[in-house]
Amino acid sequence: MTGRYRITMLPLLDNGIPRVWESEKRTAQRWHLFAETCRTLAADGLDYSVSFALTGHDPHILITACGTMTRKPKSIRYPRHNMVPPVRPQECAIHAQEVEWFLPENRARRNSNTGHWHRRQGRHNELAAMAEEQLRAELEYWRELEIISGQRQHFKPGRTDENAYLDDEVAA
Repeated sequence: MTGRYRITMLPLLDNGIPRVWESEKRTAQRWHLFAETCRTLAADGLDYSVSFALTGHDPHILITACGTMTRKPKSIRYPRHNMVPPVRPQECAIHAQEVEWFLPENRARRNSNTGHWHRRQGRHNELAAMAEEQLRAELEYWRELEIISGQRQHFKPGRTDENAYLDDEVAA
């Protein structure tokens, strides 16, 4: 396979008239196109040569590629930073209430035959196996997380005291 890629560096308007001034963003896009073309050719296993003609009436970059394409299988890309979804205060309150049901003082109120516990049998068994100290530590954890996750809204950029509770208001 032999191919040529020509990237024009002449700043043109949409109607073909040469532009005297070109923004840095547009110039950066052209250099990015050049780098990405070279990267793609290298990934395909092709040899290529680059010639720059940046002076004169028709400035351009000419990339000449040759060889047999041997594309390597693409590996699955995973995002670099997995963001943990924010915990809603309502979820924290439910977890805290579940833990409270297993404290010794609430033993009489506990009922494992409710629909809530039928859907969460694993959580029921986990909490039933915990000692009182562990239950109290977990209760404290979920209460603190509930407070912190409720305060997340307060720290969003552009949020002021005047517009903090606008979504809570209901039109009459």
